[in-house]
Amino acid sequence: MATTPETYEKLGALYLGREFDLERGAGAAEPLLYDSRDLVTHGLIVGMTGSGKTGLTISLLEEAALDGVPALVIDPKGDLSNLLLTFPELRPEDFAPWVDPEEARRAGRTAEEHAAHVAAAWRAGLAEWGQSGERIARLRAAADFAIYTPGSTAGLPVSILASLAAPAAEVLADGDLLRERVGTLVASLLTLLGRDADPVQSRDHVFLSTIVDAVWRTGRGLDLPGLIQAVQRPPVERVGVLDLESFYPERERFALAMALNNLLAAPGFRAWLEGAPLDVGALLHTAAGKPRVAIFSLAHLADAERVFFVALLLNQTLGWMRTRPGTGSLRALLVIDELFGFAPPVAEPPSKRPLLTLLKQARAFGLGVVVATQNPVDLDYKGLGNIGTWWIGRLQTERDRERLLDGLQGAAAGAGLNRGELTELLGRLAPRLFLMRNVHEDKPVVLQSRWAMSYLRGPLTRVEIQRLMGETPAVPASGAVAPAPPPAHAVPATRPVASEAAGPPVLPPDIEQVFFQP
Repeated sequence: MATTPETYEKLGALYLGREFDLERGAGAAEPLLYDSRDLVTHGLIVGMTGSGKTGLTISLLEEAALDGVPALVIDPKGDLSNLLLTFPELRPEDFAPWVDPEEARRAGRTAEEHAAHVAAAWRAGLAEWGQSGERIARLRAAADFAIYTPGSTAGLPVSILASLAAPAAEVLADGDLLRERVGTLVASLLTLLGRDADPVQSRDHVFLSTIVDAVWRTGRGLDLPGLIQAVQRPPVERVGVLDLESFYPERERFALAMALNNLLAAPGFRAWLEGAPLDVGALLHTAAGKPRVAIFSLAHLADAERVFFVALLLNQTLGWMRTRPGTGSLRALLVIDELFGFAPPVAEPPSKRPLLTLLKQARAFGLGVVVATQNPVDLDYKGLGNIGTWWIGRLQTERDRERLLDGLQGAAAGAGLNRGELTELLGRLAPRLFLMRNVHEDKPVVLQSRWAMSYLRGPLTRVEIQRLMGETPAVPASGAVAPAPPPAHAVPATRPVASEAAGPPVLPPDIEQVFFQP
């Protein structure tokens, strides 16, 4: 049976490729269709460079978009921004601006010749998998694709100020979720400042968490100037059983306020405060209700800045999720490429806890989480235990295969496959071949991933992202978060919270301040 649109275009079925027979060295004639509902139990894509991991991730996102499923995509390297390189007419001139001149030179071609070569390869590759330019056109029409660049104006800028806004009532009513959200926000800020972010041992963390918690429980939001003022004039009298001055003397609080002020005053930090609000509901759909694939390109950021932003985004996603009704269908996707550093087993970056919470709880709300990595130990074992589908490609070393088998063996045992058989399978995987273990199916299969509709150019530079997004209407700056009026049941803060528009300026504690009443 030939692979045609009639064999794979089915609602809720994601066309990922074909089942592959390693003994025959050939793929099956019929397509392998993956039930999109299985993604609510999350997915892990593992493979070394050159394994086809990026192509499989992009194909999965393409299929979800065709089904009207929006996605938040965290892209640390810039590879997944290739989702915007879709050319329905498959003409050489479409590819020409994006081909790598160095690659053309190595192949002994001019840039124009190389663009024609790539266009022909894409037409042939798509045809082999029963796809065409018409399907690419439907992909482009099915969803809005946008590249956001937090901390930069190369793509669409993102304002982090919404992260300081008071959470929804559902979050405020959930003590565990509120503590987690406060803790992650504070840990993210302290990581950016280069200060100790331990939630128990760090005095800065305990102090700032107390301030944010006290303000949020009144239903009011904060902005960074307001947080700086609150450090100087806290809305609480005590921290734990100690009075404020004993726990954190005024002179030392001034040093913390200055560190936060320096962050706010840094010229490069202004880009973090302008652009689209970090509002997950608005990011997942356009104003007209069209699903969006929102790609957050982080390649331009330092490691601490990446962790800072990812932690804030995951926190906002948790808050959004809690306001959704339960469902067994796939409502949205959260995809993280190159997971390294975000949820390691032996450290506690601020991004780790909200990610583990999502892996544990998102299923009930229809949010599927897919993480991709080159090394299986990049994800804490507590997260691995909550993932239902594993796509395992070529791995760098025998040790990597053994680590994966430790986690996979329990699931595979019920399918009648022993460790030796799995080891032999993994050792024979070529590029674009993945051992797929889905807990909803009887046994693992070998998947040959299909040809991606997007042009897999590789990481995009900031200049290229700017070129791609140049014609996109500018998103108005969100400005400061306006404090919401306190709800009727709110308990007032012990002291008023200072803000940029009210309250005296921040001065060192040894300077006496005198005010005259007009």
